[in-house]
Amino acid sequence: MKLLTTNFVQCAVKSCSSSSNCFPLHFTECELVHEDLEFDEDFIKNVMVKIDWPALLSVTRDIGNNSLPEEKPNIESCDEQVLRDLHLVLLETQIKDGKMICKNCDHLYHIKNTIPNFLLPPHLA
Repeated sequence: MKLLTTNFVQCAVKSCSSSSNCFPLHFTECELVHEDLEFDEDFIKNVMVKIDWPALLSVTRDIGNNSLPEEKPNIESCDEQVLRDLHLVLLETQIKDGKMICKNCDHLYHIKNTIPNFLLPPHLA
């Protein structure tokens, strides 16, 4: 699961849909892998418009990465190295195995071989 993806998922439990605590999920016991991908400056600039920065900081802190600044960079005026650093965090860093926990209902979701499992038991769907 790429770190970029973590910015677009929330708890799937129906009762959590109205809670602000269902996003971002809390990540724990994560094993990370890195995949070398070609840098695409335009892609990073376009995706950064959609990124919830506080949520991204929360997830990166959960996995032990403190490299991102507290304030969201101004993508139009930042240098190429900042964009490359964002590329590394968002696209090349993946969670191979781990757990995601909803801060609202404490439901646990597993990540196995980079694939998150959001299937719910019938009583929670």
